[in-house]
Amino acid sequence: MNQTIFINDMEFNASNVQIDSVTRHGKTLTRISFEFKVTHEESHDVTTLLYENDFTVKVPGENLEFPAAISNYSTSITNLYVEGTVGDFKLELTEKET
Repeated sequence: MNQTIFINDMEFNASNVQIDSVTRHGKTLTRISFEFKVTHEESHDVTTLLYENDFTVKVPGENLEFPAAISNYSTSITNLYVEGTVGDFKLELTEKET
């Protein structure tokens, strides 16, 4: 089932969404991982956003919002500059310690 996830107000149609928690320095932090597709046309905006690595994550369907950073990231393709290409991205975000 797909779910809508917002990262800094950019909307993603996410699949394989997993929400759990990790403990760091005695604090329980939210972690979310998901997959999404990125087209050639979207690639610049998406990669520019991900380079920021300072996010507010919102998952409306779970009534969830938290500040996060990338804890794991991969993509099926490194050259989305070719017209018509689509990459499969996998992203894991972990709540920032405050």
